[in-house]
Amino acid sequence: MESSNGKPPQGKEEGKTAPEGSIGGYESLHRLLESNLSPELFKEASRLLLGLNCARPLEAISLPGATPALAEAHDFDVQAFRFNADKEQMRQPRIVRVGLVQNSIAVPTTCHFADQKKAIMEKVKLIVDAAGASGVNVLCLQEAWTMPFAFCTREKRWCEFAEPVDGESTQFLQDLAQKYNMVIVSPILERDINHGEIIWNTVVVIGNNGNIIGIHRKVCTSVPLWWFSFLFSFYLKAFLVSN
Repeated sequence: MESSNGKPPQGKEEGKTAPEGSIGGYESLHRLLESNLSPELFKEASRLLLGLNCARPLEAISLPGATPALAEAHDFDVQAFRFNADKEQMRQPRIVRVGLVQNSIAVPTTCHFADQKKAIMEKVKLIVDAAGASGVNVLCLQEAWTMPFAFCTREKRWCEFAEPVDGESTQFLQDLAQKYNMVIVSPILERDINHGEIIWNTVVVIGNNGNIIGIHRKVCTSVPLWWFSFLFSFYLKAFLVSN
């Protein structure tokens, strides 16, 4: 079977089965649209979905060979785009490479929590390696990346994933930040051991020397009232349970 632009869908090549969790055999909506629309329609769809950068479409750029090889070997999708900015009058322009990571869980949520966390960290390490091979300067991981995104369940057992700012995940990323000379933004579920083990939704910023630059604890003031009420309830009850 071929798409409208003549490209076979992912998972249909050489008798391969579609990857679990894919979109009709494609790794992402972007790949699905790119493979099934003509170049002209894909360009317009991208404009509607992504917008313009300085009144121009985003420019896709190629990555070093090691990066696509890692993605192919370990079954994750990687894409790169150039974002332009207006020239400043007092400073020379420079290139800053920013990486954004969105990952899924690696084992079923019925597994032991320690096994779930370990599997996610092993999965993310390969993505960090790909970012390092691409010369990324600042890498941003997803919210609560060390665990399933379980806040909506209201189940307090997920608070077992909480850890101190300098806990396991931070130590894991400190080595990678230093290895690749990269700043890593790591959002975690924090257990504040200095203040009664309060649970926070925290970002840990790790410097390119492996040092902790600082932390930021998110306050959700712009979300709907029911969601703010739920988050307050979740963290308050987590605090009460931990005490």
